[in-house]
Amino acid sequence: MFRYIVKRLGQTLLVLFCVSVFSFFLIRMAPGNPAVMMLPDGASEEAIQEMEVRLGLDQPLYVQYFKYITGVLKGDLGTSTAYRTDVAQIIAQRLPNTLALTAVTVVAGCLFAIPLGIIAGSHKGTAVDFFTMLFALLGQSMSPVWLAVLNVFVFGVWLGWLSTMGTGSVAHYVLPVATLAYPMAAQIARIGRSGMIDTLQEDYITATYAKGIRRFTVNWKYAFKNALVPIVTLVGMQTGAFIAGTIIVETVFSWPGIGQLLNLSVGNRDYALVQSVLLVSAAFFAVINLIVDIINSLIDPRINLR
Repeated sequence: MFRYIVKRLGQTLLVLFCVSVFSFFLIRMAPGNPAVMMLPDGASEEAIQEMEVRLGLDQPLYVQYFKYITGVLKGDLGTSTAYRTDVAQIIAQRLPNTLALTAVTVVAGCLFAIPLGIIAGSHKGTAVDFFTMLFALLGQSMSPVWLAVLNVFVFGVWLGWLSTMGTGSVAHYVLPVATLAYPMAAQIARIGRSGMIDTLQEDYITATYAKGIRRFTVNWKYAFKNALVPIVTLVGMQTGAFIAGTIIVETVFSWPGIGQLLNLSVGNRDYALVQSVLLVSAAFFAVINLIVDIINSLIDPRINLR
């Protein structure tokens, strides 16, 4: 296990290096000049050139990248050109909001979808199974943009029940969490149902039934454990995706997280902020994948991490 973790951490460092390279050069290929963004409208060419020198944009790209990656290794993520403050401080303020939204979404989706998928898989062909498949079909067919706008219109504008902007109370979580949790829950329910159906067809399950053990015990003590591996993998991937890419939901609901921050920083050509948000998101995604692999190995001893 220790050797595997060390190996994965080495791979993670390589991934983060590649992310830093791609984010650094791709953001500079987009049109726009941070120096122009920082100056008033109608600034002279001399003023723009002077600002470029102050920001280091007049230097070759490889020199700029070397300074950036050297700063990252020292814990310095740079200074935001739009907010005029340290990037690390901005991310530290925004990241907890995204983590809180992600945690509530994952817990809410799992608490509903995992039992639903397991029950549907163990009662194939029943009304519960039909409801689960309909639930999964609708959830995976809906666009997050469409679902977010629909929730805002129905529950925020038309009925006026819930707040549609910002944070501050439990009510602010309802619509963003519902928008993110429904598609995730649909996938979990479908995967859980399929895994349960496949597991219940195994020979050892038939042998367990032959011993006279109750169906409820067989489903939840023996079959559920093996059906849980793909669910854990899916939840891990979704969690990483929420941390890295809740741009649409955070923008629609004005949620002050790193997704909304990334959207604003791209528009402002805030190089340091874009690069750092992508780097932090990639780091979280890699760590979550490592945790998922370890959990799966604990659930199913047949999974050999080596």
